[in-house]
Amino acid sequence: MLSIACAVTLPFLEGTAWEGLGSILVKTGAVGFLALYAAQRTRGLRAGLFVVALALGATGDALIELSFVAGGAAFAASHVAAILFYRRYLRPEMSTVTSWAAVLLFLTVPIASWLLSRDWAVALYAITLGGMAVAAWVSLFPRWRVGLGALLFVLSDWLIFSRLGPVDLAPLPDLLIWPTYYVGQMLIATGVVQTLRRFRR
Repeated sequence: MLSIACAVTLPFLEGTAWEGLGSILVKTGAVGFLALYAAQRTRGLRAGLFVVALALGATGDALIELSFVAGGAAFAASHVAAILFYRRYLRPEMSTVTSWAAVLLFLTVPIASWLLSRDWAVALYAITLGGMAVAAWVSLFPRWRVGLGALLFVLSDWLIFSRLGPVDLAPLPDLLIWPTYYVGQMLIATGVVQTLRRFRR
């Protein structure tokens, strides 16, 4: 509930006296409280890796307001932690269609990121982003939650990258970056936590 409260409050801080440090704290709290939720509801080293991924994401939310590069580095680290976590829960068997879809997704994310931003540093970061999305999609976690959440995360980043390059998607970035990012993180966090709790039973 605290996470949702932060997520809903953030847009209303724009243009107010709370914009700035207040916005950073609230934005960080949105995913930070998801990390606390995951830490409270799960156990073990494997689950701890997922908590680290969420915590690094919250750190990225704070840092990106101060430095785009520092924030991107934190998110890249978050994606690497998530990839390592998802790899421990791979589906035992995957169809040929699923395998090719995973390859296509992995290639599409950095290519589209470069086309939108025309920035090679962004494209390199997007390799970790695409890896995270693929790892979530081929994991045992429900695709309609965790897989969809990862794709929403990708969409949110694409909207951010569109602000850097020649493709003008206005007003979509202003309207959708935060909702797609937060809903994606919420779906990922709740989908992973609830599935892990079922595994324990």
